[in-house]
Amino acid sequence: MKKRVHVYYSGDVQGVGFRFTARNAGQRLMLGGWVRNMPDGRVELVAEGEEAALKELLDEIKKRMKMFSFSEKVEWDNKPTGEFKGFGIKF
Repeated sequence: MKKRVHVYYSGDVQGVGFRFTARNAGQRLMLGGWVRNMPDGRVELVAEGEEAALKELLDEIKKRMKMFSFSEKVEWDNKPTGEFKGFGIKF
């Protein structure tokens, strides 16, 4: 079943390759969505796809960025919009 996840990461998340890590994982998993830096120092991620792939995305981000201190606020939605054609970095 397809789902949508909206995540806010805070802590050591800007200037450490966080967006590129998320983008590469999202593209590899063939998810739709984007990741972006926010003015308040957080990183925001929105992704849609199969639940297993979304969980893999979140796990991969944690694994690859484990050397940095960060926290996440994850919101799941069972109603994806289908608006994305791929996964990228939003500026």
